Amino acid sequence: MATVIHLDTHVVAWLYAGENALLSDTARGLIRDHDLRISPMVRLELQYLYEIGKTTVPAGRVMIALADTLGLEISSLPFAAIIEKAENQSWTRDPFDRLIVAQALLEEAALITKDQTIRQHYAKAAW
Repeated sequence: MATVIHLDTHVVAWLYAGENALLSDTARGLIRDHDLRISPMVRLELQYLYEIGKTTVPAGRVMIALADTLGLEISSLPFAAIIEKAENQSWTRDPFDRLIVAQALLEEAALITKDQTIRQHYAKAAW
């Protein structure tokens, strides 16, 4: 089994859309060589984006497709532990970012993200 890495919401959306060119070379290599996971908050954020018209496909369909093609899984860590870790992420007011980073922290996993703020505050963030 390869090492687990987490994906941020925009990375999942781009992978589903086939927009691999939007990913850095580093991100593409990490995705190719690792087991992929997301926080359940990524799924919820994808659904929010669908509901406000920023994407055209509901989260469930994205998840099924990427599970089939990339083996993407949702992390199953206890929510209470994630919240406890997220309480320490005071560098952002974005609840999605706090929980996504907390989930990766708990798994001691890299997080692929283009988000510069996350990369400044999470040592294992990669792009």
